[in-house]
Amino acid sequence: MADAISRLDLSLDAIAGLFHPPEQIISIEMLGSGNVNDTFLVTLAANADCQAFVMQRLNTNVFEKPELVMRNLLALGTHVQQRLASNPPELAGRRWEIPKVLQTRDAKDHWVECNGEFWRSISFIGEATTSDVISDAEHAQEVGYGLGMFHHLISDLPVSDLEDTVEGFHITPIYLDRYDAVLDQQAERLSDHLLKDARVKGAIAFIESRRKDVDILEAASERGELQRRPIHGDPKINNVMLDQFSGLAVGLIDLDTVKPGLVHYDIGDCLRSCCNSLGEETLEIESVTFDLDLCRAILEGYLTMGRSFLTKQDFRYLPDCIRLIPFELGLRFLTDYLEGDHYFKTERPSQNLDRALVQFALTHSIESQWDELQLVIHELSGEV
Repeated sequence: MADAISRLDLSLDAIAGLFHPPEQIISIEMLGSGNVNDTFLVTLAANADCQAFVMQRLNTNVFEKPELVMRNLLALGTHVQQRLASNPPELAGRRWEIPKVLQTRDAKDHWVECNGEFWRSISFIGEATTSDVISDAEHAQEVGYGLGMFHHLISDLPVSDLEDTVEGFHITPIYLDRYDAVLDQQAERLSDHLLKDARVKGAIAFIESRRKDVDILEAASERGELQRRPIHGDPKINNVMLDQFSGLAVGLIDLDTVKPGLVHYDIGDCLRSCCNSLGEETLEIESVTFDLDLCRAILEGYLTMGRSFLTKQDFRYLPDCIRLIPFELGLRFLTDYLEGDHYFKTERPSQNLDRALVQFALTHSIESQWDELQLVIHELSGEV
């Protein structure tokens, strides 16, 4: 990966110059630690219209139709800007921003290289920061509030206005089918090496013992108990921006996965990311636990806004999504590892296996606290 970025550096100035006058570009640096896209912060001169902007190369292996991603970003941005223009009272005393799509100098919303590489630029949310670890209960509540406010602002955006940019995303039965196909199609190669690894054997056994529960959210949706709404798709902790002075949530970033879905995907993914203090890259797998106190704090923050749109059935399935989403991500990490690490970026040979085991450990921790988790949801729902 490092070699690829080094080769890319030679053309970054030229690409950034397509979005902004080159003479005002001061520096270009890598930004964030995402597993999918390549992201850069372009810093501008003091006389420019803004201090900086974000430039990204979309991973078209993941987003096979990047034009649809851009269409969703524009639809989302227009809708939220309209909501913000009315000065909603629930935002009194705090700012809220949404990344805006920036056009190229010839008025296009993206640029495609001759080799098919897809580039776009978006506005940079200034005087704000993100974190990889929850620091305290107040921080947890703000992260939850941020996701709740995001859902609140887009709750009246018709799902018909959004494209399904990654078909099957967060639909766990589809990931299980893919995992089964990889095991079947590559059985001979895998049996020679990977399947003899005790850690791989343990991960496979973990999956086998939980097959019957993977369709719980989709089955509820098919029965009409859960409704598809606009969702973020990837609201992990470092996608929630906090004001660097007040600590208040000011927006969500990484909006490429915005699409129709179940809000439970977002809630489960946020909690998965926030309630494991060791993070998804830890090698201390035996020490991974799900922090139920942080879970409560995040949900309290979320429900500040979430009560305006969640139904009784939505509350009913909250424990299930909290357990299912880390299991799903572990399944995806393991599948990618078995298939040769084609989806998630890696820096070492067994990184995706380690990531999978972390998520399975988190799932197990949630299961071991199941009664307590259900009680927390019951209390927060107001049915006490």
